[in-house]
Parts: sequence; structure tokens; C-alpha cells
Amino acid sequence: MKTISEVIGLGPKIEMTEEEWKKRLTTEQFRVLRMKGTEMPFSGELLYNKEKGVYQCAACGNPLFRSDHKFDSGTGWPSFTEAIEGSVELLPDYSHGMKRVEVRCSRCGGHLGHVFDDGPSPSRKRFCINCAALSFEKK
Repeated sequence: MKTISEVIGLGPKIEMTEEEWKKRLTTEQFRVLRMKGTEMPFSGELLYNKEKGVYQCAACGNPLFRSDHKFDSGTGWPSFTEAIEGSVELLPDYSHGMKRVEVRCSRCGGHLGHVFDDGPSPSRKRFCINCAALSFEKK
């Protein structure tokens, strides 16, 4: 029987130097994924994407979110009610004088965004994710 990692494509952890990441990523992707930046709201290409498929980590290709869990939160960033099991790590984030929960790719450690408890039922979760941290594979 296949493991969930084999079924959905989760692979082994990826470790690279910051210089290697700079060569692999665009300037904006590096700023968001490696420097924990945030893109301007309503600026990302995947914000209005309505196609069926899987959103992946732009740095390593790790499958993160299914399109059927995406919703329009009106915040200016793609929002999801849940992540693919095992695809993300949640960590406390006390930056900018706030208490938040950071969402990172479980494979490469890239910063994706934050998760909040103001999403729709039943999960009440809103994974607020930067477009620059995502790629999309149409299904």
C-alpha cells in the first residue's frame, strides 16, 4: 500500500543554502518564501484562479492545497479551508507585535503565509497564502 506522500507527491525534506535558493527562485519568490515577506494584496496571479487542480510550493513543488478547498475571503490573497495532510507546518509567529500562526512548507521550510480562525464552516480555518509562494498544477 502506498503512503500518503507517495500518493500526493510529498517528498523528502529539501535543504539548500540561501545562495542556492536565490538561484532557483525569482526575486519576489525569494523575498516571500525565504525572507518571510508578504506580497501586496490583490497582486498575485493565482488569486482569481478558478481552475481545478493542486496548488504547490513554488520552491519545491510540494502539493499544498486542493482547489476545492479554495475560497474568496476578500482579503487579497488566496485562501484555503485546509491544507493537504502533512504538507505544511504551523509555527507561532510573534513578529510585527502580533500573535499569529505561520504556515510553512513541510518539505523545504518556505514561508507560505498565515492561518487564522475566521474561515468558513466547518473548519473555520483561513489559510491566507502568498501567490508568490505557489505554483498551480491543473487537473
